[in-house]
Parts: sequence; C-alpha cells; structure tokens
Amino acid sequence: MNRYEINVDGKTYNVEVERAAAPLPSNGEAVFQVRLEGREIQVSCFPLNGALSLIVNGKSFEVRCERTADALQVALRGAIFECAVSDPHSLRTRKKTGLADSGEQKLTASMPGKVVRIIAAVGDQIKAGQGILVIEAMKMQNEVRSPKDGQLKKLLVRQGANVLAGEVLAIIE
Repeated sequence: MNRYEINVDGKTYNVEVERAAAPLPSNGEAVFQVRLEGREIQVSCFPLNGALSLIVNGKSFEVRCERTADALQVALRGAIFECAVSDPHSLRTRKKTGLADSGEQKLTASMPGKVVRIIAAVGDQIKAGQGILVIEAMKMQNEVRSPKDGQLKKLLVRQGANVLAGEVLAIIE
C-alpha cells in the first residue's frame, strides 16, 4: 500500500492507496482501495474526455487536474483546489541517509505511467527541485524533480516509454 501526505488548500491529509483491480481493457477503469485518515473508501477511476471520472462509494465525480509551476490544481464541482502530494516515507529516508545531499540519488516512478516529456539531458548540471522528466498517470502529469544539486549521470527511460511504480528513471550524482 502506498502512503502519501496530500495538502489541499493548506490542510494535510494522510492517504493510503492500493490498486484493487487491473484496468479493464474496454474503458481503462482502475479500482483502488483508499484509506483517508483511517476511513476506508473504494474508488473506481477511468479517463473521460481529458478528465477523470471517479466513483467514490457509489457517488460519481468528474475531476480535472492541471499541474502549475507550484502545485497541482484540481477542479471538482466548480471549485479549484491547490494540492501538493508527497510520499513522507521517501522524504524520511532521504533525510536519515543523507542521500539528498551527497552521493548518487536514484529517481524512481511513484506510480505506473508513461514518460511524456524529457526535460533534462545526461550531463546537465541540476539544481534541487529542478524537473528531470514528466510522467502521465491517469491523465495527470507528474514532474519528477531532482532531490539535490548535482549532475544528471544517467537517464534510463525515453519519451513514450511505459514505466512501473518503483522503476528507476534517472540517476543524479
């Protein structure tokens, strides 16, 4: 089960997500078991004309997501929410081991998806927080950023490649 901290308009939520079923070939639907602040929720999700159609505990929602320079904007029921998603486990690991500051750092995919854009090239000098590549998953684009200053030593994927959760995408040294 993947754990995340999601900040929505200044309020932080603890969320755990686990895929309950593989996508169905007919409409791309995926089913997830979600634990939001300890409460169990079943979510069905499938792409719908540039948006996501979500069925949450039997209720239908249309959600549109757009990545801005600073956050993820989510449009739901006429309202727009500023969101930031983090994986607290990976942040704790980096802080404990010091990987964010020194040595080689492997950048991995946080979820399965498709590489839609390569931003940096092998040999480029990279600043902490700088985008390396963009992965699209469930019609949302997620920029993979460097956790530290360094040089892009290896880029292990190409534009158009499908990636799995946990797959190493690039190495910063």
